[in-house]
Amino acid sequence: MSKREVPIVVITGYLGSGKTTLMQNILKQEKRRIALIVNDMGSINIDASLLNKSGNKLIQVEMIEMQNGCICCTLRDEFMEQIERLSQDKSIEAIFVEASGISEPSSIAGAFVNYEESTEDTRVYLKTVCSVVDVDRIYREFLHDLGSDDNEDGDIINLVIDQIEFCNLMILNKTDLLTEEQLDEVKAGLRNIQQEAEMITCTHGDVDLDVILNREDFDFEEVEAFSAVQKALNNCEHDDEKACVDEYGISSFVFEERRPFNRDAFNRLVEEYPGELIRSKGYIWFSDDWKHVQLFEQAGRNASITELSEWVSAWPDKELEPVLADFPDLKDDWDETYGDRCNQLVFIGKGYEKTEIVKLLYDCIEA
Repeated sequence: MSKREVPIVVITGYLGSGKTTLMQNILKQEKRRIALIVNDMGSINIDASLLNKSGNKLIQVEMIEMQNGCICCTLRDEFMEQIERLSQDKSIEAIFVEASGISEPSSIAGAFVNYEESTEDTRVYLKTVCSVVDVDRIYREFLHDLGSDDNEDGDIINLVIDQIEFCNLMILNKTDLLTEEQLDEVKAGLRNIQQEAEMITCTHGDVDLDVILNREDFDFEEVEAFSAVQKALNNCEHDDEKACVDEYGISSFVFEERRPFNRDAFNRLVEEYPGELIRSKGYIWFSDDWKHVQLFEQAGRNASITELSEWVSAWPDKELEPVLADFPDLKDDWDETYGDRCNQLVFIGKGYEKTEIVKLLYDCIEA
């Protein structure tokens, strides 16, 4: 048997989507010896308390409660330490991780990928990232209200979108609250965010354990490639003034420009960011820094700019010349003035005017 024989299943989904109910149903099935890690943001782990009171023969091995933080950020190191410890217990057949309602699954999955690559003799591997979706809330707040002036939950919906985008299994919960036609609308809308993940419909989190475990292993690169951002990059015509639009009015486009942004002007744009934009992501550079690649990310009212690596064209000539000789394809997208430096941003939103957004961006370009 392969050393990597213990599957890990990460359960994500926003607060109230039904993650704990799903776990209760899984534990009742008692098909495998399961370890469970429950993460809750509060000082008292309510989800773990509910599972303890569910009347189950709990987890046959053990349950680990992680609180006062989130396993995708502040508790990430502690979380991976627990995974390492559990991997040494040969009685465990599967590990389920119930993430907090505000966790970012991409960060959790990334931690697993790094762990698997750096640990040769581990028994565990990431099998499934499962997003539990409250279809009733998606129908009311995503398909119809997103982008409206009276929608006060924009950041919540953006987090929900992130959780849906980064998974290989979607459990559509609370389907009894919608008509068949409404559920079909939700499914179509979700497919615009996540093209590949299997969808399973249920009520009250009633899903068979084998359905979650008997599937192809989670593939980080494949899931990332089918994200809404990557979809926009692959499918939108860069020179087309009309953005790619789906039937619910959600559209996306790609902005590309060689010249750098003025840092102060771009920061002012971020401070007054158009509310119609759901998500933005891409690589940029500033006129006061010709050396570093910057990653810009925005979801709702939250935005960040992170310094990443160096542009290849910023390398010293003695390092640059052999690289260009060994990788001549780099020259295919090389500018005489800017080298490989380029701003490339994807914008996804509802109810915006592309020309207005583009104008705001060009207003930030260094003259």
